[in-house]
Amino acid sequence: MKEKVILAYSGGLDTTTIIPWLQENYDYDVVCVCADVGQEEELDGLEERAKLSGAEKLYIEDLTDEFCDDYILPCIKAHAVYENKYLLGTSMARPVIAKRLVEIARKEGATAICHGATGKGNDQVRFELTIKALAPDLKIIAPWRDEKWTLESREDEIAYCKEHGIDLPFSSSSDSYSRDRNIWHISHEGLELEEPGNAPDYDHLLVMSVSPEKAPDEAEEVSITFEAGAPVALNGKKMKLSGIVRELNKLGGKHGIGIIDIVENRVVGMKSRGVYETPGGTILYEAHQQLEELILDRDTYAEKIDIGNKYAQVVYEGKWFAPLREALQSFIETTQKNVTGEVKFKLYKGNIIKQGTTSPYSLYNESIASFTTGDLYDHKDANGFINLFGLSMKVRAMKEAENNK
Repeated sequence: MKEKVILAYSGGLDTTTIIPWLQENYDYDVVCVCADVGQEEELDGLEERAKLSGAEKLYIEDLTDEFCDDYILPCIKAHAVYENKYLLGTSMARPVIAKRLVEIARKEGATAICHGATGKGNDQVRFELTIKALAPDLKIIAPWRDEKWTLESREDEIAYCKEHGIDLPFSSSSDSYSRDRNIWHISHEGLELEEPGNAPDYDHLLVMSVSPEKAPDEAEEVSITFEAGAPVALNGKKMKLSGIVRELNKLGGKHGIGIIDIVENRVVGMKSRGVYETPGGTILYEAHQQLEELILDRDTYAEKIDIGNKYAQVVYEGKWFAPLREALQSFIETTQKNVTGEVKFKLYKGNIIKQGTTSPYSLYNESIASFTTGDLYDHKDANGFINLFGLSMKVRAMKEAENNK
C-alpha cells in the first residue's frame, strides 16, 4: 500500500494543483481536509472537485465553534492585539486547522501532512509549529519551498492541471486581492496595497463592511453581557460565541467598524501591508476592555496589558501549543473570574461610543471617587502619601542644589 499524506485543501487552484504534484513526486495517496472556520465560502461540489483532481478522500470539517470557543475566546480575554492593531484573525485560525490535520492524519494512518502556504508568509510557520508540537513524527511537505516544485504562476498551475487531466474553470487572472476569511475577519493584500504610498480602494476592496463615510447617519445602540470574561448575550439575548460574532459582524460592518490599514512585521522578517476587516471582533475587544477597566485593580490591569501584548506575539508567531502560551493563559484566566457585567455603547460611522458599563464586581466607588468628601477618603491623608511617594525625587533635587552651590 502507498503511504498517505494529509493535504490542507481549499479547493482553489494552488491546493488542487498540489494533489497530482504529490502523487507524481512522492507517490502518495492524497487525503484532503477542508476546514470550515466560518469563511462562508461555498463548499458544495468540493468533494467532487477533490476526487476529480486525484484525491482518495475529502474531509469537510466544521471547526467554527471550536475556533470561537477555544481560540478566539482566549484572545478576547487576553486582549491580544499584535503591534497595537492586528486582532489575530488568521493567526488564531491556523492552529485549530493544523490540529485537525494531525487528528485526521492519525485516523488515516498518514505519514505526512502537506500545506500550500508560501515561503514568504507567516502561515507556513503557524501550520508547521503546530504539527511539530502535536505530532513530531509526521513529515511536513511545503511545495512552495520544495525544489521539485517548478510552477511559478497561475498559468503554470493551470497548464499542469490540464496535463494531468484536470480541466477546471480556474481563472488565470491575478488581478484580485489575496484574501483570507473566517468568522472573525477578512484580510486583504496585493494590488494597490503593495505600495504603501497608495490609498486603499475601499469601494473595490471591502467585503464585510462599508467605509465609515458610507455608514448610516443614525447611531445604533448595542449591549453585550459577559460572564467571567466570556460574551454570553447580545442585546439581552443569550447566544453561543459564534452567534454573537456573526451578529456583531453584521452590525459592525453596517457602521464601518473595525477597518484597519497596517504595515506589520512578519515572523520571517519582512514588512507587509494589509487591510483587515474585523467588525465584530473590534466591538468585542472594546466591550471587554471597558468592562475590565471597571473591575481589575490597578496593578493587575497594568500587568495584564503587558501579558496581553506578549500573548499576541506568541500567537502571531504560531506558538499556540507552546508552554509559554499555556502559562500566559493561566494568568489571564485568573484575571477573568470577576469580569462579569453588561456593556452598552453606540455604533456610529466607525466609532464605538460608551453608553454605560455595570458590574456586580465593579471597583468604582462613588463615595471615594466623588468630588465631595466621603467616609472612605480624607483629603488630608494625601499629605503623608505624597511626601513618601515623592521622597526620592525631593532628596535628589536637594542633593543637586547642594552640589551646584
